[in-house]
Amino acid sequence: MPSGNKCIVVTGYGPFRGHKVNASWVAVQELKSLGFDDEQVELYVYEIPVSYDAVKRTIPDLWEKHKPDLMVHVGVSAIVSELTLEQQAHNDGYDRDDVDGQIPHTKMCVDGSCHNIIASDLNMSLVCEDINSIQEMKVKAVVSHDPGRYLCDFIYYLSLHINKGRTAFIHVPPLNAPYNAFELAQGLRAAIKSMLNHLPLH
Repeated sequence: MPSGNKCIVVTGYGPFRGHKVNASWVAVQELKSLGFDDEQVELYVYEIPVSYDAVKRTIPDLWEKHKPDLMVHVGVSAIVSELTLEQQAHNDGYDRDDVDGQIPHTKMCVDGSCHNIIASDLNMSLVCEDINSIQEMKVKAVVSHDPGRYLCDFIYYLSLHINKGRTAFIHVPPLNAPYNAFELAQGLRAAIKSMLNHLPLH
């Protein structure tokens, strides 16, 4: 891991629709408890409401407050069964109600952005290989290019728009389908360690 203190901000989402307990926030809390072997890693975790307005208010403030070396957003998806590393996010198509019954007025994340898709500078294929090479860990990882045009896609695009060199998004499956919270946290920790090693040099 590169030398010097590394500040990492990890967010998980709160309850929504069929997810009265959101596996993403449970896994992020477990990650906080698990911690990092490296004392030079400063980890901050936040639960974000499944709300477009809350994301738009909160995420720029977290970037400004912490100036993180790495911002990792975590969300749950009922259609994934592995740790799913998202490579890119979309600016438009946000027409599904959030927990407040709201959608963005323009159905866009960042009005006026000239990029409909922004990809992270972090190579998720390399991160995926690193995770899957850890034989003693139960969790396996895959790479995806479609975070789903809901709050997960939305939060990812917003952070990529702020700093695409230091932003990542990870989808986790629901709890015990097949991984428990501790196993998911182990996977998140492995992913973050890999991402720190692959951070672009700028």
